[in-house]
Amino acid sequence: MGTYSESGRSGTLLPGEVDVKELLPSSGEVLPPPYGANLFAGGYETERSDGLNDNYLIAAGDKINIWLWGAVAYSDVVTVDNQGNIFIPNIGPIKVQDVRASEVNALVTSRIKQIYTRNVSVYVNLLTSTPVSIYLTGPVIRPGQYAGMASDSILYYLKRAGGIDSERGSYREIQILRNKKVIETVDLYDFIRTGELPKMSFKDGDVILVKPQKSAVVVAGGARNPFRFELDGEKAQGTQLSDYARPLAKISHVGVVGNRASGPFSRYLTYTDFLSFEVQDGDKVFYNDDLHAQVMDIQVTGSYLGPSYFAVKKTARLHDLLHYIPINPQLADYGSIYILRKSVAERQKQTLNDSLDRLERSVFTAPASSDGEAAIRAQEAQMVMQFADKARQIEPLGKVIVSENNHIANILLEQGDQIVIPYKTDLISVGGEVLMPQAVVFNPNANIDDYVAWAGGFTERAEDQRIAIVRANGLVEFGSDKVIRKGDQILVLPKVDTKTMQAVKDITQIIYQIAVAANVAVR
Repeated sequence: MGTYSESGRSGTLLPGEVDVKELLPSSGEVLPPPYGANLFAGGYETERSDGLNDNYLIAAGDKINIWLWGAVAYSDVVTVDNQGNIFIPNIGPIKVQDVRASEVNALVTSRIKQIYTRNVSVYVNLLTSTPVSIYLTGPVIRPGQYAGMASDSILYYLKRAGGIDSERGSYREIQILRNKKVIETVDLYDFIRTGELPKMSFKDGDVILVKPQKSAVVVAGGARNPFRFELDGEKAQGTQLSDYARPLAKISHVGVVGNRASGPFSRYLTYTDFLSFEVQDGDKVFYNDDLHAQVMDIQVTGSYLGPSYFAVKKTARLHDLLHYIPINPQLADYGSIYILRKSVAERQKQTLNDSLDRLERSVFTAPASSDGEAAIRAQEAQMVMQFADKARQIEPLGKVIVSENNHIANILLEQGDQIVIPYKTDLISVGGEVLMPQAVVFNPNANIDDYVAWAGGFTERAEDQRIAIVRANGLVEFGSDKVIRKGDQILVLPKVDTKTMQAVKDITQIIYQIAVAANVAVR
């Protein structure tokens, strides 16, 4: 059953209830366009045709070409007179008014064959149709009199009149009047959904009357058609509205806000209950995905056997999944597993941006006591801007350290986690501020200085006192006295020139943050 909150109750919601009014547009927001408003967005009213089709009804003024050959030779273009007849010598008048264009050949031929019974062939063809004058009125943008062909559709004439007024006109009740009598009622919703329009031929003096807009309901949220829908009557069931709104497959609940005889109300229903709920004029309906997925997608990368994606329960922990990941112990460094987590990467990115913002503020707001110092500050600000632009492009990895000394923490998994099982390797990667960044074979007797020397030594910009060591399990340590192990990455960071930069401490801190978050050295 759905929960609800009535306007007469206090503002405290019961457990499980949702304040539906917070989900829906406020009274000050612009309402969505009516369903079908885009029907009049095209320029098809400028496309003219000859008006000839099989269903066209012949009217006075139309021109018909007639050929007779054989025993009698005759060819002429005749015009339908005001009485609806055409006249053929030796045959007399033939009534063709209101005859379909597809049937006129058979009708005229049968009349001619009554006189010329043998050795005469007949061919009849409608050449042109007579324009008609149609009146459009009601809630349309430009009501008035418009010329067109009898075979033109009602959409053509509505577009000529600027379309239906979206605030006042109905898309569901459009009447066609002839001699003050309704001969057809058109519901444009049928055309939008199924492409159906009544087959009819207009006559001179017909009136297209757009009726006032009926009861309307606003749809928002998780629906493929978030529009304002007209109801076919005063009320409609939720299943009818859903047929038009087409909610997404993930929708679980529906919020409804509106007014009833007892006053304003709001209700929050399950989607199943909403299908039998009655909506009324002025209601606002919000389709909501209020059920959270109970499974997560987890990716595995690195050295492993079997599938790379697993679907696990939301309560799954790391050890629960590791039991299902086969590995080759000779290739996989199972004791150095780590996790790449999107939420951690986002927090690292935010922390980095905050540090860069503080750095820029401190540089741009630093006072200058002389013209010379002001010039130095301007040059420093330019360098800080260049550094900040480059640093903002760094994307943190979001590493979560879960292993140490072959012990793996049994943490809860999150949606989108990527479990990394490193490959066993005999190489040491040396990068950053060295002359020749490269991978060097591990030597148990070598220290950091040896590996740096094998990579060509430090550059002039290198900070040789504090060097980052990225362990195989993702942990980042600093110090030139650290013991190097297989699979480690040595990252020589750049130093900040104290002679030209005042914000040395801030920049150094940011460089270290980037080294930890993204395993890169930024100059």
